[in-house]
Amino acid sequence: MSKPMSGLLLCVAMLFGVAYAAAAEDPASYPNRPIHIIVPFAPGGASDFAIRLIQPGLQQALGQTLVIDNRTGAAGNLGMEVAARSPADGYTLFLGNIGTISINPHFFPDMTVAPERDFIPVSIASETPGIVVASTKFPPNSLKELVAYAKAHPGKINYAAAGISTLNTLAMEQFRRRLGLNMTQVPYKGGAGPAVLDLISGNVDVMFVTLSSAAEFVKGGKLKGFAVTTRERVESLPEVPTVVELGFPDDVSSSWQGLFAVKGTPQPIVAKLHAAIVKAMADPDVRKHMIAASMLPTSSPTPDSFKEFVATDSAKWKTVVKQMGVPKAE
Repeated sequence: MSKPMSGLLLCVAMLFGVAYAAAAEDPASYPNRPIHIIVPFAPGGASDFAIRLIQPGLQQALGQTLVIDNRTGAAGNLGMEVAARSPADGYTLFLGNIGTISINPHFFPDMTVAPERDFIPVSIASETPGIVVASTKFPPNSLKELVAYAKAHPGKINYAAAGISTLNTLAMEQFRRRLGLNMTQVPYKGGAGPAVLDLISGNVDVMFVTLSSAAEFVKGGKLKGFAVTTRERVESLPEVPTVVELGFPDDVSSSWQGLFAVKGTPQPIVAKLHAAIVKAMADPDVRKHMIAASMLPTSSPTPDSFKEFVATDSAKWKTVVKQMGVPKAE
């Protein structure tokens, strides 16, 4: 092959490559290749479980494969950092939750990622109510009996804490401090699973935990369900009262998961992602499977409304951490 001809072919190849790259990043053609969703927790956890239930509906809405990429470590901060440093092209998304987005920034002052600076909120995707559960060996049989028992036996109740910066631990801390209850914290590593197993065994007495981690054990009679942390009773455990019914409205809370794009992602791509989440959350099969797993399928009316939700939620937990004087993580 002559040098002029080889040079011409090289130029054509380069121009084709540039044209392909431009098309790949063109918001109008998005998405035209697989999308990676970084999940900052291990497979089998609440966040991973939620996105895998949502995955089929979201793939259908986007017309592309979703690759779930579990990047664990540092209470979710490691995965968040990987996502924040990714290209702002809509092909790497972050599955944030109440812990990584609303709580961690107030526990880890040296975080290199600031959620409000480094991400664009797209939409909430699921909410998981909490539940107050107790060992079947624990004498009280209701939340009010728990309060009375704790006041009559100061320091004698052990409660499981699955991570110092988790919603489960903060919810219990907020509850006991507000009511002046002297209870002993038993810390656990590895998420709620080990704590729930110890609760079933009777090694600890009580804990706040996400409903999806405990619902089957309550149904099976292996744990006592004292109250769900919602305003209305949940479909999967209709016999368990709410904290509002029992006179504890300040303890309404839920864990949530939502999708975030990297800061700088073009607005048309953010809009397409939001529309896809709304469509996926309306899918009957997605909703059925999420509800069966004690999760509430939901979506934000607009990306801006999700941004406002995140800001309000973060401010709430910042105040709780400050007022309670919970030791900051190193």
